[in-house]
Amino acid sequence: MIKFVICEDEKVLASEYKNEIDKFMMRYDHEYNFSIFNGYNKEFEEVVKDDKDFKIYLLDIKANEGSGLDAARMIREEYNDWTSLIIIITSYNEYKYDAFGKRLMLVDFINKLDKYKERLQETLGVCMKLFDNRPKALKFVYKNIVNNIDYRDIVFIDKEQDSKRCIIHTKHKEKIPYQGTINNLMEILDERFVKISRSAIINTDHIDKYDIIKNQIEFKNGEITCDISKDKKRGIIENVTGVN
Repeated sequence: MIKFVICEDEKVLASEYKNEIDKFMMRYDHEYNFSIFNGYNKEFEEVVKDDKDFKIYLLDIKANEGSGLDAARMIREEYNDWTSLIIIITSYNEYKYDAFGKRLMLVDFINKLDKYKERLQETLGVCMKLFDNRPKALKFVYKNIVNNIDYRDIVFIDKEQDSKRCIIHTKHKEKIPYQGTINNLMEILDERFVKISRSAIINTDHIDKYDIIKNQIEFKNGEITCDISKDKKRGIIENVTGVN
């Protein structure tokens, strides 16, 4: 799911941005929705915090509350979100060099007063190319349901008892069945994934701490796994930083 987050204090312009996005997205099969704000308030920050969707931001530099550049800095630095795409769209063209100088990884800086609809369509095209080349995902079909799970969202995977399938645990605490083996998954996944036993794989990016005495890993989303074989303990200690 793609979430377009628009912050624009002029309702007419916010509506026009939405219409331009709808027009552009007619070319694609991707699901998408909108969150529209007239200022950088608490509700806006709640959307920033929510990491369930892939977000594309259209930010005005000056709104009823706050600054678009401060909002972009919050997205990047406070919430460490370097994946979402940010477009600045404003009539204050004098901020352009300052905006790019802040190293906020902006996709574009669009002047509202200079054929912004054409520029927005071009920039959305760039966004979709970046979206299509986003971090790797595990794609598979299970019981006629197509799954497309970003590697970064997978916390750990374990084999279901007395079954030929595995269960994928995501950072949102979803449990998604996968028809296949742990060894098969290890051939697909990348270097962030480590096999900790014959029946479990972990994503090392999600480890919060490893208790050596209890021999258990606690993940950032609060889940715990104890399925760690003796011969894998040393590898966890050596490859995971910040262990206890």
